[in-house]
Amino acid sequence: MNETAFDEPLFASLKPGLTSFCYRMLGSMDDADDAVQETSIRVWQSWSTFRQDSSFKTWVYRIASNLCLDKLRQSKRRALPVDLFDPAVAIVEPRDTLPDSAWIWPSPDFGGNPEDRLVRRDTLQLCFIALLQNLPPRQRAVLILKDVFEWSSKQIAETLAMSPAAVNSALQRARETMDRAQLRSDVLSSMDVQPEQQLLSRYVEAFEQFDIAALVALFHEEGCMSMPPFEMWIRGKEDLSAFYSLTRWHCEGSRFVPITVNGGYPALAQYMPGKEGSGLVPWGIHVIETKENQILHVQNFIHTPLFSRFGLPERIDQ
Repeated sequence: MNETAFDEPLFASLKPGLTSFCYRMLGSMDDADDAVQETSIRVWQSWSTFRQDSSFKTWVYRIASNLCLDKLRQSKRRALPVDLFDPAVAIVEPRDTLPDSAWIWPSPDFGGNPEDRLVRRDTLQLCFIALLQNLPPRQRAVLILKDVFEWSSKQIAETLAMSPAAVNSALQRARETMDRAQLRSDVLSSMDVQPEQQLLSRYVEAFEQFDIAALVALFHEEGCMSMPPFEMWIRGKEDLSAFYSLTRWHCEGSRFVPITVNGGYPALAQYMPGKEGSGLVPWGIHVIETKENQILHVQNFIHTPLFSRFGLPERIDQ
């Protein structure tokens, strides 16, 4: 084989699955895209060394896995605010933030490809991504390839340069850690059940009119709201009402655009009035999780680069 024979269509067919693997490993679409791009470059550069002693797919995933493992050795664990901090005691405007690299961010769909059928949607829930980040990197890779992609222990061993026995041992430890982990985001999650459309419509109407009483009435008694990259999050109707009153000046006049995140889960992209006075500009992505047809948790991901990632416009009319 030689470099000019590099099969770009074959690599392209693996790209959606690779992206979803790297997203689960790294917790960020930016990092996942970087890893897939670097994988493409390394596959092209190393094409002449591919001897077909393993499948092309296994060989490509070996390169992607090593890239992810290298990235994870140099980074701290990503998380969600509710798993790092207790709810706010004093209701003030949020100020303290952590870097973008500290947080798990939602993802758009990875593209229509037969490989995606192997990828269970429940393993794209934000709480599952958060749980994965508790695992050592190699255990994380083993668990994703086995329990999400349903690879054999032999194929995983070839991909990660491990023995099948080591793969099975790592898988057992990873599953035990996942079972033991007690993350608040997991307790608050309901991404496996889509919210009622009527509830979403009422949320949009109350927020766009900024009717605080109507908005808070939609929340469960245990309802809460988090806003990465801010550390602060709010729990309980009384505190939610106080917070909305405090931030009215910022959010009043907002409009929503419906989108889907993490495997097709409904979400809302919030646009707020711009400083120039004409049009609305990106602010946050609201992921709304429910319980008993009430809002249990609003995760408002305040990260404007997400808007271009989801193919959303830079500005909309008021």
